[in-house]
Parts: sequence; C-alpha cells; structure tokens
Amino acid sequence: MREAAKPPATVSGIKAALLKAAVAFNREEETAMAKLSRAGAALLADGFTVLTHCNTGQLATGVRYGTALGVIKAAVEQGKRIRVYADETRPLLQGARLTTWELKRLNIPVTLITDSMAGFYMSKKVIDCVITGADRIALNGDTANKIGTYSLAVLAKENHIPLYIAAPVSSIDFTIKSGSQISIEERDEREILQIRGIQIAPAGVHAANPAFDITPGRYINAIITDRGIVKPPYQRSILKLHKEGS
Repeated sequence: MREAAKPPATVSGIKAALLKAAVAFNREEETAMAKLSRAGAALLADGFTVLTHCNTGQLATGVRYGTALGVIKAAVEQGKRIRVYADETRPLLQGARLTTWELKRLNIPVTLITDSMAGFYMSKKVIDCVITGADRIALNGDTANKIGTYSLAVLAKENHIPLYIAAPVSSIDFTIKSGSQISIEERDEREILQIRGIQIAPAGVHAANPAFDITPGRYINAIITDRGIVKPPYQRSILKLHKEGS
C-alpha cells in the first residue's frame, strides 16, 4: 500500500491509488482461496467427518471460500456429503460463535464440541481427518495457528488420523527455518478469567493466555495451498514452491 501511494501527489490521488490496490488485492485473495479450497477438497472423501479448529471461513478471510472451511465448502459443492465437528476454540470461542454460524448458513451438518472433547471423538473413530488454517508456516513445515492446534495434532497422530493445514502461500515465511523462530503473542489474561465480562475464576488468580501454538511439521500430513498440495519433506517441497513462484 505504501508503494501504491507513492506516485500520486494529491490526497485524492493517494486515496484512489490505495482503493485500486485494495480491490486488486481482494480479487487476488478470492482467486487464491478458490484454488486452495478446490485443491484441498480432493483430500476429502464422500461421507467424511472433519474436525476443525477456530474460524477459517468468510468471516476470517473476507473472501468467499476461506481456508480450512473453504476446503469443506468446496467438497460439498462437488457433491460430497461432509459432516463437521467444530471445536469451540477457547478463550474467544471463534468456533462456537463463528464457524458453526457459517456452516449452518451453508447447510453443512455441524456438531459443536469443547476443545477437550476432540481426543474422545478421535478415539471413537468418529473423525476422518482434521483440517485447520495457519497464521504462519516455517520452511520445515512447523505451523503457528490458534492455541490448541498442537494438541489436536498430537491426538490425531496417536489415533492415525491425517492432519491437514490449509493456508495460502502468503502464510509461508520463507525467511525462517523452523517454528522456534516464531514469536507467540500473549493476550490479556481477562480473556481467560472472564467470559463477556463475567468473572469465572476467583479474584486474584492469574492466567496465561498465549494466542497461538506451534505444530511441528512432522505431525502434518499435507499443507494445502493456492499453488497445490505440499507434502513432506517440507523443507524441500516448500523451497520448490518458493522457486516456482519467484
């Protein structure tokens, strides 16, 4: 946007340039998410039950498909019968408030569960695969995503359930080698201690509130991108992806 604003010398010119750049960026995102979603849909068989975490649809991305939720939507558009288990995603409940709302509007069957129920349903062989989005991905496939994703990855591995990450290539940081180089945001402890202003813990208790965690690449079966599906070994396949896009 800084580059777009350079040539015009007037305020009206800068505004017009920024608007043009924003519209172009939105169109690029729309195209990228559609490609990502349709590519990922190939991993979902008819009759699959998918577990997802946090919100990754239109509300999260601002475009028609989204990432993990976009994959589910694209599979349904292809005529596949897909059911979804949605983690509530504490502490801000994006899964309960947003993901279920989007799936309901799309007429995709959804069951809301607490984050701590995921392992139970995996052990009961109810879940066929796990799909989440990503906020940042390192060269070795280590992925930063909403807190709780790492726990899902470990549970999925234990229960022999594939875990897929759906994210555009723009989420891959080609400058970092591993997830250890990703800093984790610590958010206000009141998000843990309260629910919509109502205190749920005794006064004086302190809480930890990391917004994200890091899932090692070794737990991820595939990364679904707008340039296709990337599989292990990630360092090699991600570098190849980077080279092809240069």
